[in-house]
Amino acid sequence: MSKGRLEHVNISVTDAERTAGLFERLCGWRRRWEGPSMGNGHTIHLGDEHAYVSIYTNDSVNGGFSKGAPMNHIGLAVDDLETARGIVTEAGLEPFSEGKYEPGPRTFYFFDWDGIEWEIVSYA
Repeated sequence: MSKGRLEHVNISVTDAERTAGLFERLCGWRRRWEGPSMGNGHTIHLGDEHAYVSIYTNDSVNGGFSKGAPMNHIGLAVDDLETARGIVTEAGLEPFSEGKYEPGPRTFYFFDWDGIEWEIVSYA
């Protein structure tokens, strides 16, 4: 049987630079690639050597996405949940549904400027 891993997620946002800036601070990711892309757009590949988020925009991306259409959320693991919460709050976004679950990860969620829901979890 073959073994798989998530290599990237591709999202559309109204402001790729703003979204990339948030996740550069939140996750310590680097820009793996950036440039013009299909549909007269611009894409930033942001991540590490194993995986990345492809952040796409063009003039037709309007944002205001509805939760669950088609995705519920994207989950990211961080080493320091308190620092992550501070970065999200400083960006003007609002953490919610903070909780602790067995066997011990702590988590919170937030919606970005385009309505995409993110879960931030720490196993530390």
